[in-house]
Amino acid sequence: MHTLIKSPLASLLILSAPQLALTAAPVEVTHAKGEGIELKLLPDEHWWGGLSVDGHYMPYTKDTELQRNLYGTNLGNQANPILVSSQGRYIWSEMPYRYTFSNGTLHIDETLGEVFVGQAGSTLSEGFLAAAQKYFPSTGEIPEPLLFTRPQYNTWIELMYNQNEADILRYAFAILSHGYPPGVLMIDDNWQVNYGDWRFSRERFTNPKLMIELLQESGFQVMMWICPFVTADSEVFRYTAAEGILHLDPQRTQEILWANTRNMAAIVRWWNGASGLLDLSNPRARDWFKAQMDHLVEEYGVDGFKLDAGDTNFYRGVISYDEDTIPNDHTRFFAEMGLDYPLNEYRATWKLAGQPLAQRLRDKGHEWEDLEQLIPGMLALGLMGYAYACPDMIGGGQYNSFLQAETIDQELIVRSAQVHALMPMMQFSVAPWRVLSPEKNAICRQMAQLHADFGEEILELAKRSSRTGEPIVKPLAWQWPNQGYEAIQDQFMLGDTVLVAPVIEAGARSREVHFPPGTWVGDDGSQVVGPTVVEIEVPLSRLPYYRLQEGS
Repeated sequence: MHTLIKSPLASLLILSAPQLALTAAPVEVTHAKGEGIELKLLPDEHWWGGLSVDGHYMPYTKDTELQRNLYGTNLGNQANPILVSSQGRYIWSEMPYRYTFSNGTLHIDETLGEVFVGQAGSTLSEGFLAAAQKYFPSTGEIPEPLLFTRPQYNTWIELMYNQNEADILRYAFAILSHGYPPGVLMIDDNWQVNYGDWRFSRERFTNPKLMIELLQESGFQVMMWICPFVTADSEVFRYTAAEGILHLDPQRTQEILWANTRNMAAIVRWWNGASGLLDLSNPRARDWFKAQMDHLVEEYGVDGFKLDAGDTNFYRGVISYDEDTIPNDHTRFFAEMGLDYPLNEYRATWKLAGQPLAQRLRDKGHEWEDLEQLIPGMLALGLMGYAYACPDMIGGGQYNSFLQAETIDQELIVRSAQVHALMPMMQFSVAPWRVLSPEKNAICRQMAQLHADFGEEILELAKRSSRTGEPIVKPLAWQWPNQGYEAIQDQFMLGDTVLVAPVIEAGARSREVHFPPGTWVGDDGSQVVGPTVVEIEVPLSRLPYYRLQEGS
């Protein structure tokens, strides 16, 4: 148990904003491993960071009561050991720590490494950029441009575990025949022989190379779902176990050691059962896994990979090749595998902000409460350093909701498509033309085209992020600090000039929009001079967005 002490920086950090603005460079205090830290939240101070899954709880304020420990968990989504404040304060560590917001105080403890508490200026943007440039600088590279410029389509909801050649082609050609622009096509789980046996199933694919060629000729780039698990009792399991490239079992209960699975390979439970798990702290495991992916690229023309299931909790309680690693490290090792493939997607990541990896919010339910979490989640991702991001699948990623017509909320799917349309990426899975009326399907098609129309602008924002580290999607408080915009979670800025205000409430046909200073011209041709709050009409067919006029 660690003794909680007050930070020696505490008195400095209570200085007024004008005083702090005079500081030319970040001021930082280093706290030793195991040292407790206590920061009193300043008046009107708001915090972001830690876990993207908690985006809807952000920003954290003096009224927040929440505790999270970054060791061994990512709660199904991205994690990064950064906390950043609307008043320029930030916290960083290379190792996990526990953070607690309670009674107007931020506590940091259970630290496994040094913790850096800093201050840069007096605004959210100043604090974030100072921390990002020092601890997770952008590389100057971005993921595959098509991820930004066109919609993405994932086969999961339509095919579930029956991924097969005929239905994949049928889905892709239906996209085109219904007037949707082609883009990235993700072939999801169960196209393969087994987990770890990354060959196309002969039962479901007669000519996968020709299938991929047909898709590419139709304007798609093709991604394959892949994971770090290996099906137990399979040929590949026996091989990888014998090669010593799987995580090992502590063997607290096993009494008999079989020769063909020597080294006691661990069996790890996950959502698809119980499997072996590649130990990517072992260079030979990384080489073996990369060879499987390279074979798919070279033999079949696969363009890239959806790398799923690298969650930190799977690595708890297993033995690793590198004994000095912690569970979080293995999530990072898995994410680093995607750096060799510009067309990639991740849902679980640890400490790889600034890298050219596409991030997606975790699967959401087909519920309005889940829709309300998309914008806060995307804002959180950007303020954790993960700029190249997608807000889950349109309408939700849980297939059970789409099995019966009576469980499908058509309005929810339309409003979800509108939230996605002006995000860095948008992703369809359930086929709108199958589950929606012709009128509502037409709205979704218009949103897909709107994203494509904005594609080059979004791509330029991604390139700028790769140079500066700034988010693509930002809260209003990024550009207009300390003006009362910190808690707005149902609007966002796309870059510096486009204000987007989707409807996320069931049945709503109007909403309030907060306009910062300047002259704003809307999608409907209207003009608003801010700062002001305006009630606008939002029929189901409308996604309200406004562009800030130059010089205003």
